[in-house]
Amino acid sequence: MRLIRHILICLCLTLVAIPAARAQFRSGVSTSDNSSLTSIPGENTTTTNGQDTANVQTDTLAGFSMRRLVRGYMRRDTLTPTYMMIGAVVFPGAAQIYNRDWWKLPVVYGGIGTGVYMGIHSNVLYQQTGDEKYRLQRDLSYIGAGVFYWASLLDGVVSYKTPVPKPVPAKATLYSALLPGLGQAYNGDWWKIPIWVGGFAACGYFYHFNDMEYRRFKYLYTVGSDPSSGYVGAIGASQAEWYKDLYRKYRDYSVLAIVGVYALNIIDAYVFSFMHDFDISDNIADELTIAPAVIAPPEPWIASNSGQSALGFKMNLNF
Repeated sequence: MRLIRHILICLCLTLVAIPAARAQFRSGVSTSDNSSLTSIPGENTTTTNGQDTANVQTDTLAGFSMRRLVRGYMRRDTLTPTYMMIGAVVFPGAAQIYNRDWWKLPVVYGGIGTGVYMGIHSNVLYQQTGDEKYRLQRDLSYIGAGVFYWASLLDGVVSYKTPVPKPVPAKATLYSALLPGLGQAYNGDWWKIPIWVGGFAACGYFYHFNDMEYRRFKYLYTVGSDPSSGYVGAIGASQAEWYKDLYRKYRDYSVLAIVGVYALNIIDAYVFSFMHDFDISDNIADELTIAPAVIAPPEPWIASNSGQSALGFKMNLNF
């Protein structure tokens, strides 16, 4: 599991670094005629008191902005679904506040609070008595609190109002992140749901199988390494150790496969939501037009040197 822990730490650090990195890129260049150019930053400079001042505006709000998040929840700014979800993850019920579903707050806080209280109370009784029923009650209480928390996030995405009826990439992404396959249902790709369900089922099966074999050979290695155990079997301690390490590696790979299927499910929902209006025609003649045209020189100085424009064909490809 050390490999899994290292990978998760790297993913978290990457997610934290992305907003900061995005803020380092400019969104455009301001010129005197208010046009947006793609020139190199700093190539248009003026000198003031011996120092160069670049005529470039950097978009420092391209990354995460806590000010924008607070203004959104105060209804002074419009939040995207992603921004809204960031606040809801940290503060349960924030999505309901932004969507003005005030009546849902007692349900959210009541469900989470009751689950946490019953879990703590049952854990105290379990520690005092050792009765397994209190242990089960503790686990179910914590699971119930987690279900209410998850439901509050999903409700926030569902209740978020979008100005257009077509699928919104941010909502499709959040749907699939909260419940794999729900983003595909939101996009109308119902036929994909069995594929993702089958992928998770296959990964779960291999994880269970490899974990079962790992525990089996771990037990054989333990008893085989103890001379006082009286173990007499076809598999020795060294061979059991080799199989134990092998199935542990396969079990870790199964966890990576589950994470990979989960990530691909989110990417699929985002991409196909973003490409929802992409027009694909089976007949290329409907999208391709070719017509005679006069080809003008791209720059005035070329026309002055060559003398005149040229005749040719213009092709338009719509996709």
